[in-house]
This record gives sequence, C-alpha cells and structure tokens, in this order.
Amino acid sequence: MELNMRGMNPELVKNTKHWLMQYAIYLVLLAVIMTIVILEPSILSVRNATFILQQAAPKLIIALGLAGLILLGGTDLSAGRMVGIAGIICASLLQKPDYALRIFSNMKPLPIIVPLLIAIAVCLLFALVHSLLISVLQIAPFIASLGMQMIVYGAMSLYFDGVNNSSPIGGFDTRFTKIAQGAIQIGTFRLPWIVIYAVVITILFWVLWYRTTLGRNMYAVGGNKEAAVVSGVNTKRVIMYVYLIAGLAYALAGFLDAGRTGSATNALGEGYELDAIASCVVGGVSLRGGVGKISGVVIGVLIFQVLSYCLVYMDINPYIQFIIKGLIIVFAIAVDTQKYIKKR
Repeated sequence: MELNMRGMNPELVKNTKHWLMQYAIYLVLLAVIMTIVILEPSILSVRNATFILQQAAPKLIIALGLAGLILLGGTDLSAGRMVGIAGIICASLLQKPDYALRIFSNMKPLPIIVPLLIAIAVCLLFALVHSLLISVLQIAPFIASLGMQMIVYGAMSLYFDGVNNSSPIGGFDTRFTKIAQGAIQIGTFRLPWIVIYAVVITILFWVLWYRTTLGRNMYAVGGNKEAAVVSGVNTKRVIMYVYLIAGLAYALAGFLDAGRTGSATNALGEGYELDAIASCVVGGVSLRGGVGKISGVVIGVLIFQVLSYCLVYMDINPYIQFIIKGLIIVFAIAVDTQKYIKKR
C-alpha cells in the first residue's frame, strides 16, 4: 500500500474522514451522555429506562410525521401546536362522568374513538390548508409553517379558554388513562402500551417510506423537485399526502401525550416541534431534502430524549439545558451542511 509523507494510507485517511463526518453528531452526543453517566451512575436503572421510553414514544410519532416534511425539503413549526390542539380536544371530551369540574357535564360518556376521530379531523384540516399554502400558493415552507403555528395556537387557546376558563383540564376517564398510561408487566420490567403504539406506528412509516410509490416519490421530490416533475410525479399531490400523514401523526401523539400526562392546557405540545426537528437532523434527515432514514429518526429521538432526561435527572439549570440543546442543533446542522458541500 502506498503511504503518504506522514506514513498514512491516503485511502484510509479519506475513509476515516468520511466516517467521522457521517457519525460525528452521534459520537459527540454519546460522549456527553457517557460523561453524565460517569458523573451520576444512579441514572442507569430499569425504572429510568422505562421513563425515557415512555416520554420518547409520543415524540417519536411526532418526529416520524415531521421527518416526511423535512425529506421534502420543508419543515413544520406548527407540529407542537397541532399536538396541543389534538390533546385538548381529547382531554375535554374524555373526562370522568362524575368529575366535579367536568366541562361538558350533561354529555354522556363517548366511545374513546369519537374524540380521537374529531382530533384527527381537526389536525387533517389544518394539515390540508398547510399543504395548499406550500403546493398551490408556493409559500416558503418555513413562512407557511410559522403562520400555521400562530393560527393553530390561536384556535387552540380560544377553545381552551372558552370551554374551561383557562384552568387545566383533568379528571380523565379511566379508559383514556389506561390506553396512554397502561403497561404490560414482563417479570420485573414494565413495558408501557404507549411504547408499543410507537413501535407499531414506526413500522407503518417504514412500510410507507420504503414499500410504497408515495415513499419513492417523497425522496424524488425532496432530492430534485424539477427532475421529479419531468419524471411525471405529481408533486402537489405528494406534498398534500405527506402533510396529511403528518397531521394524522400529530393527532395520535396529542391523544397519547394528554392521556400520559393526565392533564392538558394550551401549553401542551409547546416546543415539541423543535425537539422533533433536532431529533430528525441528529438522525441524519437532511434539511436539504431527499436524504433520511426511519432508523435514523428513531435513533435521533432516543439519543435526544436520553440526553434531555439526563440533564433533568442531574438537575441542570433549565436555561443551561436550552443552551446545550441549541448547541447540539447548530452542530447537527453544521455537519449536515458540510455533507451537502462535500457532495456538490
């Protein structure tokens, strides 16, 4: 093998640099997490692992929906508010019949599926409008999602204030809490149902991305929209379908997250979109579009959630937590940009 002046094989150096570029963000985050574990060994427990999985489950569902939009070369700043409005709708319609502060006191208990379908319908309506702003009116995804974020939050707050006078919505029907908080006991390990739901939804997204025409078209539109049009892809339809699927994911996540936490206010879902975007970028979904894997989204969500839980567990100042998360997002985007530059 030919060696350069420093005694290193050029091909080996090139491959090493490529590998480091591909996995740099993982290495940095794992180093941070390992440092936290060394400083606080008590964090390594089955109980904490269960909490992490339980908290990560709804965020994974959100990230999977949002990842499709990033794959198209877009984004969605309204994701967290969509989760919030779905959660509030379900919470307000699924309170115990004998709860003293029940909002709709004269309403008979509804089947669980009815509030969920209403929440899905509302989120699909917002997602449809969102997709039309981008595909028909050609508004930049960032601006369109920023506008939708404000519209959804306004609608959610009006509903929340109107039905409950700004008080937290609680007293959920036990059927609702069992769905979101229940678990399967396997020996000493408790596997939450919400984690199982997230796994099933992840499998469905995997099939959608890799085994359907829509999935192939998503990559085509995100990679090169003009080339996709020339190839006969109906880009407007693809964008609409992907936004509707994302809206469905947000509604399911809102339903589960409200039930998991046991209460709901118009702050539900706040900032979730930033965690989801960060998880997607950490997981290798390129903000440039056309590049990304379901496995990367799952890994990104888990790593980001483990890091978030570790910071809270160690009682790190919340403002410092924001700084750390911000640095991670900037670093992940910087790595993604460098990958893009290398390919040009």
